[in-house]
Amino acid sequence: MQTSFKISATFFCCVLLGLAAAQAAEQQDTQSFVYKKTKQADLELVVHYPPGWTDHDKRPAIVFFFGGGWENGTIKAFEPQSKHLASRGMVAARADYRVKSRHGVTPKECVEDAKSAVRWLRANAAKLGIDPDRIVAAGGSAGGHIAACTAFTPGLDAEGEDAKISSRPNVLVLFNPVLRFVGIPELMGRISNNETLGKAISPTLHLTKDSPPTLIFFGTADRLAAMGDEFMKKSKELGHPAELFTAEGQPHGFFNRPPWQEKTTQRMDEFLVSIGYIPPGEKKE
Repeated sequence: MQTSFKISATFFCCVLLGLAAAQAAEQQDTQSFVYKKTKQADLELVVHYPPGWTDHDKRPAIVFFFGGGWENGTIKAFEPQSKHLASRGMVAARADYRVKSRHGVTPKECVEDAKSAVRWLRANAAKLGIDPDRIVAAGGSAGGHIAACTAFTPGLDAEGEDAKISSRPNVLVLFNPVLRFVGIPELMGRISNNETLGKAISPTLHLTKDSPPTLIFFGTADRLAAMGDEFMKKSKELGHPAELFTAEGQPHGFFNRPPWQEKTTQRMDEFLVSIGYIPPGEKKE
């Protein structure tokens, strides 16, 4: 009986050590930072590090912004995509930002926070082991909108930040994003019909030939899909590099559900391979 107890105790200790090691490994793979302090809240950015990462690296990075109509949403969104891209060698981040339900703000402040997040990544590139010239902004719905605005919106920079450090990403990956406020009464109402602001946060209006390469996802049954068509039409006219992935018959938010989460993640992977941000991976059918 005594021998049996010793074996069981040893086994139990090993299990505890294993769990502790697994937890430590998980913590080592991710790290949380406060990228911005506001009067409403401190804003968090969760970073996923790839295998073999060191702070001496210069890896490409991506930052995801959750959707929720500028009113709700959670930083847990895009966790699967972040883990995937970290496994492929990128530094992947998920950024919190202020929203109406929790902080009493409008889309204007949401855009400001997104620009702050991109600027923070670039300013801290050395300690994060990332290349400041290979930063991707990404997001879904309202998060896709504010990601796009980091590339297109003039002004709306947070007071006190170093404007010499660009908040403009090098690449965009946008999941059913809002790409225009002007001319859309429902959206303009969210910003008190401020025409100047509406134009500023309408990404398609600011598209140029030299805008960041862009991948856009839309379901054909999404009422916002026409915004993707408009963006692509203007992009083609300008000679701007952009691609549109469409999911036949799918509604808004389709990319969050199987099998489309896997399909869109794979297409995002292929796009990032095509621009040299990650190496070719195993081909999936």
